[in-house]
Amino acid sequence: MAKTTGHYVTTATAGEQIKAFVPDPLPAQSALDLKARHFELMEKANWALGRLDGVAALLPDTSLFLYFYVRKEALLSSQIEGTQSSLSDLLLFESNEAPGVPLDDVVEVSNYVAAMNHGLKRLQEGFPISLRLIKEIHEVLLSKGRGSTKDPGEFRRSQNWIGGTRPGNARFVPPPPEQVITCMGDLEKYLHAEHTPVLIKAALAHVQFETIHPFLDGNGRLGRLLITLLLCAQGALTQPMLCLSLFFKANRSEHYDLLQKVRVKGAWEEWLLFFLEGVLETSQQAVTTAQAILQVFEHDRQRIEQLGRPAGSALRLHQYLQRKPLITIQKAADETAMTRPTVATSVKHLTELGIVRELTGKERHRLFVYDEYLKILNEGTEPLR
Repeated sequence: MAKTTGHYVTTATAGEQIKAFVPDPLPAQSALDLKARHFELMEKANWALGRLDGVAALLPDTSLFLYFYVRKEALLSSQIEGTQSSLSDLLLFESNEAPGVPLDDVVEVSNYVAAMNHGLKRLQEGFPISLRLIKEIHEVLLSKGRGSTKDPGEFRRSQNWIGGTRPGNARFVPPPPEQVITCMGDLEKYLHAEHTPVLIKAALAHVQFETIHPFLDGNGRLGRLLITLLLCAQGALTQPMLCLSLFFKANRSEHYDLLQKVRVKGAWEEWLLFFLEGVLETSQQAVTTAQAILQVFEHDRQRIEQLGRPAGSALRLHQYLQRKPLITIQKAADETAMTRPTVATSVKHLTELGIVRELTGKERHRLFVYDEYLKILNEGTEPLR
């Protein structure tokens, strides 16, 4: 019979008595009692991850695609928490141009990129996923902007809650602060336990982290970031090219409902099917996206080559646009070592070919976008309203 995956303790906070939920340590035995459909879906998801890794290895510039996949995951994960930033806003911010949304929104996304890169760098240095690393990543995640006053890098020392205006009417109340260290210690042990398939481990660990909610702020973003890091740490991915937040964003109500259903009803099987479906769908989308981008690059390269004499400079600018799909003429000149007039002429040619589009409508300080490329990158990243 289904049962809760933990127990409630009565605690006092904000002047009222509440029941806080303390999760049982992983592994959850019922979650490991997999049915045939779980194994079938897990096999498909693992195959899709392997195919994604294979496509990444064949790309002419893996770092280019990695650059944008990390940013897309950062953007989507931050949008789930309510930021209104777009990929264009983030690229403008990183180019020292003014984004079209409040600065704090873009800073949150930029922090996520930095946090992901910090975690990946530590893994490459041989550092294990541990409480120390989780706290380090959290410190980077909340280093600037909103949340920077919410004890970055430190487990919470006060009660938090999810939903509602106060603990008494909250949708869910995580463990009391004095139990956070114990719960997180148990989670750390599970992350290093052997004989658990990595996708099952990532699925269970995500629920457990979100249930513990160990920080005052940033738990949702860090919980999603840890999925990618765990898959990389355990060899399921060689590069963090899985934007699972795309699936969570598209199915956000079901995501939150299932997390709660696991807690109060022990619905691990239902959660695992949802998670594995997300990995499968997102992996397939990433492969399709990579192939579409390569087709655009090759199609546009062939068109540029037909320009004749101006093709050389235009092709150099085209290569630059693959790394920076939003540009100004001056910055492109500075970073390509071409003269400003040469860049301006090449931009004119690419605009006439319909490859580049001017965004501002101004005579000065104009911005140009590699239109079709950015459209592909932007798929699924429309801000939530």
